[in-house]
Amino acid sequence: MKHLKHPFTQAVLLIVGSWAFFKFVIPLFPGSAPVPQSVVLQFTLIAAVGVLVYVSENEERWTQFKAPITATLVDANKKWLRGGLLTVIPLFIGFVVFQAARPTVGSTAQLRSIHPAPPGQITFQGRSLALEGLENPLRSRGSLEEHYETGKAIYYQNCMPCHGDLLDGQGHFGHGFNPTPLAFDRAGTIDNLQESFVFWRIAKGGPGLPREGTPWNSAMPVWEDFLTEDEIWAVTMFLYEQSGLEPRTWGEEGEEHD
Repeated sequence: MKHLKHPFTQAVLLIVGSWAFFKFVIPLFPGSAPVPQSVVLQFTLIAAVGVLVYVSENEERWTQFKAPITATLVDANKKWLRGGLLTVIPLFIGFVVFQAARPTVGSTAQLRSIHPAPPGQITFQGRSLALEGLENPLRSRGSLEEHYETGKAIYYQNCMPCHGDLLDGQGHFGHGFNPTPLAFDRAGTIDNLQESFVFWRIAKGGPGLPREGTPWNSAMPVWEDFLTEDEIWAVTMFLYEQSGLEPRTWGEEGEEHD
């Protein structure tokens, strides 16, 4: 019990206890997730600073705290301890670094897909919208040229900074995202998708991706919060017309499964 009252022992126990609390106890709280290792380290360092402030608050406690450290580093009869620490500490650090850097092979936690299948039905601005079999309604309503111009204005006001002036994914903000924004100017991209898929991805953005869409999480905003249904259909039409690509039709989808 005498050793437990020593400031050095108390400081070590508080720091180790803080690490154990952040690492093992916090994830047990309802609704909590495992704390990333980097965050655990940051919180532990903050706790260590607080402990050091406490032990150095008065001269007597600070002198008691330093006494074991000074004895280990200076006393002649502690030479064996110094040698042991100089051996064990580098080996421990090397082991930790090796464990963090070594390549590992393991199965994925879940199936992943760059283009996950869209849901059969979504809620768009408070109402249900069935995606299966859905066609772009603007292609059979009004002037295609006017819809194109509307979509063009929406694209260059909202999408161009990330997807680029040339629809090549090279917008001046695009390099700041991982993965980078999708390029629409080449075959094998949106021409493999129905317009309803593109509508869904624009409307729901990155937060609307299903679990199998990770780790390719998109930085796309939820555009249904800013655009109307017709505006999203218009910008979808613009993407296809400007890129010179044809959207995949539901007829093609059915033929593929025959």
